[in-house]
Amino acid sequence: MVFRSLLSIVEVEQTDHDLEVAIELCSEINAQLSVTVLAVASPPPIGDYALGTADLWLKERQQKLAALDKRVEEVEALVKKADISATVIDEFPEPARVGHIVGRHARYTDATIIGPDLLANESLKNLIIEGALFESGKPLLLIPHGAKPTLQPKHVLLAWDSGVECTRAAREALDIMACAEEVHVTMIDPDSSTAANGPEPGADIAAYLAHHGVKIVVDRLPSSNYAIANVIKQHAMDIASDLIVMGGYGHTRLRERIFGGVTRSMVDDPNLPILMAH
Repeated sequence: MVFRSLLSIVEVEQTDHDLEVAIELCSEINAQLSVTVLAVASPPPIGDYALGTADLWLKERQQKLAALDKRVEEVEALVKKADISATVIDEFPEPARVGHIVGRHARYTDATIIGPDLLANESLKNLIIEGALFESGKPLLLIPHGAKPTLQPKHVLLAWDSGVECTRAAREALDIMACAEEVHVTMIDPDSSTAANGPEPGADIAAYLAHHGVKIVVDRLPSSNYAIANVIKQHAMDIASDLIVMGGYGHTRLRERIFGGVTRSMVDDPNLPILMAH
């Protein structure tokens, strides 16, 4: 699909870096920018000592709201100076509501940008990523520190395992891939059974993408006892990829958290921009 609107999540204490990245991406593709400035509220005190701590809780809440108002003003000034089409709103949810709030706003944009500052925020990163993926039906763009993000990449790596998640990611990135010089459909230890990838792994997705004008190279790689995520990241570097496109959470979130998985490894340590869909 063609991206015409992007969502940037800005935590109230973040620097301007993530927002500047979002502004550059919107300027590149002439897209509308939606900014959600987020402060996380502390839950109200409960239990035997609730009355004794209520004043402190109220004071902290008022301080956070004041900081949120100030940050909104700063963000509004920044996007106005950038001279792009943008809207800025604020949210003050408790932690349990963060994912839902992000997902609700993400439904009305084409993709959510997760910038390097937010990726470094261990307390919020997973809540926001999972909210954007599971509660919006839209993709997200992960941008690690030091990366040069673009939505007009020349070289793309599509991580492919014939699953529903990567099928969705490929569909979301179809227009991006059609404009690229080359797209590497990359399969790690492909299963050639009829229940998996078929007798010629990668042929079906290559044919589908070719019908849409995508210039395809199919790469079938062995893992050689390395983690699949590491093989994908290394191959992306080898082919000078500007963007990795992949499905997110092919296993349940609980299983990914307990046992790990490709999604968790890519989210925790991305080396290139990743467009991810579920």
